[in-house]
Amino acid sequence: MRPRRMLAASCVLVALLPAIARPQDARPADTLMDMRRQFGACLGDKPLGPPGSRVTIAFMVKRDGSIFGKPRITYSHLEGDAETRSRFLGDAERAINSCLPLKVTPALGAAIAGRMFSITLGREKPERAI
Repeated sequence: MRPRRMLAASCVLVALLPAIARPQDARPADTLMDMRRQFGACLGDKPLGPPGSRVTIAFMVKRDGSIFGKPRITYSHLEGDAETRSRFLGDAERAINSCLPLKVTPALGAAIAGRMFSITLGREKPERAI
């Protein structure tokens, strides 16, 4: 009986984690892993675009976690017609901008200032059944 209660409690906790880990509610990131989790939580509810489309965006951040300069696309594989591809690229840029500035501690800010980061957005194309 007791193991079932523990399993149910852990399932509820897992279901609530995305809602709890919102970047605007989170403590400032103190490590690169914290920063990755913060960014991932923010991007987790963003649209993914058409299946098979992927884009990698590189950007630099300032000491305060805000963006430095303009993000640039370093890789893209786009599916769909011209309008769908354009919409996906715009959505990806807006998703990145909506998650910045990141909340970082002064120590992490000093370590990441001027460093290049990249993130890949999109989703893989489902495999066809044989």
